[in-house]
Amino acid sequence: MQTSTLTSSGIPVFVRVPHDEGLVHLGRWQLVRREAEGPLSHIYRARPAGTPDDRPAAYAVKVLRARWNDDPRARMLFSREAELGRTLVHPHLISILSAGLAKPPYYLVMPWLEGQTLRQRLDDGPALDLPAILWIARQTAEALDALAAADWRHGDLKPSNLFVSPDGHVTVLDLGLARRLEEADSVLNRCVTGTCHYLAPETITSTLAADIRSDIYSLGVVLFEAVTGRLPYQGEVIEEIIEQHRTAQVPDPRRWAPHLPKEAARLIRRMLAKEPLRRPATPRELIDELTRLEIQSFGQRVLG
Repeated sequence: MQTSTLTSSGIPVFVRVPHDEGLVHLGRWQLVRREAEGPLSHIYRARPAGTPDDRPAAYAVKVLRARWNDDPRARMLFSREAELGRTLVHPHLISILSAGLAKPPYYLVMPWLEGQTLRQRLDDGPALDLPAILWIARQTAEALDALAAADWRHGDLKPSNLFVSPDGHVTVLDLGLARRLEEADSVLNRCVTGTCHYLAPETITSTLAADIRSDIYSLGVVLFEAVTGRLPYQGEVIEEIIEQHRTAQVPDPRRWAPHLPKEAARLIRRMLAKEPLRRPATPRELIDELTRLEIQSFGQRVLG
């Protein structure tokens, strides 16, 4: 199975660390090789400095690209990810074990994760069955519940930020774009990171405040894509996609997945409601509904 780790873009690029890069040790960490890169950062596999070479490199070090060292927003994203990853300890949220934020190179240290992102899983197949999809969604909702309890929302929920281990455990990644529940959002910055397909309507217009139900909407898009193999709203330009999220009728996933149980389709459409009041009110409510559907779908699979 392919091994990957979190990237800012969600699209890993596997390369060896160039010998002329000069980055071999960073703080207390020995960088073994570069495993992935995104627009903002490189990801290195690492072990504590002084550890024998025959010991596994069980850590990931995320290093801000040098060209972003003087950019206050990029540094803020790193600082926020470090803050949340250290203070919010939850089985389904990525943990930040250490960070170097005082001077460049700026970096974050986290456990090395074995598995692949949901984006990779959906792209590479084989297709996930409904119980597996619902299990992934429920674990994600549990992470959202922990965020909401601490007065945060994720703000960038999408398949490339959901990491699935070989045994199915989900870890929610990339907390840098998390927002306080009352904090304003930036549609432009989120679209640049590839999130426009997963935006809730209230994050686009200033008439409604975004809250944890905005993450529930984004998870609804992920669910729709996982069960149908397509996004609910598609377009060639960002403006077209945004307008559909704001005004288009919520499509029925059973149009593309006719064997999807009606109750599952109904929940997905509720999660994709334009008005936040029509969605599940809290992650806990969503967890309860997903658990019930998960049990039903597993029973149907066994009986079938």
